[in-house]
Amino acid sequence: MSILSILGKASSANIGEMTVLDHLEELRWRLVRGAIVIVLLSIGAFIYMPYIFQNVILAHAKTDFWTYRMMCKIDVGLCVDKLNFILQNKDMSGQFTMHLKTAFITGFIFGFPYLVWEIWGYVKPALEGREIKSSSKVVAFVPFLFIIGTMFGYFILAPLSVNFLANYQLDSTILNQFDVTSYVSTVTMLVLACGLIFQLPVLIYFLALAGIVTPELMKKYRKHAIVVVIIVAGIITPSPDMLSQIIVGIPIYLLYEISIYTAAKNKKIAI
Repeated sequence: MSILSILGKASSANIGEMTVLDHLEELRWRLVRGAIVIVLLSIGAFIYMPYIFQNVILAHAKTDFWTYRMMCKIDVGLCVDKLNFILQNKDMSGQFTMHLKTAFITGFIFGFPYLVWEIWGYVKPALEGREIKSSSKVVAFVPFLFIIGTMFGYFILAPLSVNFLANYQLDSTILNQFDVTSYVSTVTMLVLACGLIFQLPVLIYFLALAGIVTPELMKKYRKHAIVVVIIVAGIITPSPDMLSQIIVGIPIYLLYEISIYTAAKNKKIAI
């Protein structure tokens, strides 16, 4: 099934044919409902932000964070017993801005599965019987993959990054005094990016459904994909050491292999 046929069939509702304007109106209202849920969750996060900020956002700035304690138990030179930095706010509205920004990101993280469900409800009428059954199973994995991704970002990537950047010094006379906006942006973006990256198998499935990619194409460019994974791992991991990049790169490559499987699964259904 080509992408054009999917878009064309998506304009049909269960009650009959829809015009282009009706088609766009349905999409708009689904996005509006998703936005409303995210806003409501953001308001809740805004109310409880003092607790969230102290126990979740700032957790990586404390040496008793779970990941740091596990690294010390492994004891292979990775033990974190000191984080050489302090947080400060240089902007008069900095803390309030961070309050708003962090609340919105928290609301988006918790509301993302619902937003995907709304989009799925929009795409679903364009699919046929077997495609709907298979796609429903794939979409059901979206919250699971997103949770796994954010957990990976929060417990693995973020603490590795904070530890490296906090203890990196060109000279012992230079003190690391990070602005709170920089710290929060780094942690939240790493966590959110991992959550989105872990949606790769779902994205590939629907690209294969639209006829844009095939499992054969992905297998053909597997070696190129490995190079891209290494580059991506190097970009999102501030630390130059190979261990950190391997820890980040392995899950991303596994997602690529899972994506090949989902594309192949879709091809069997389409036959």
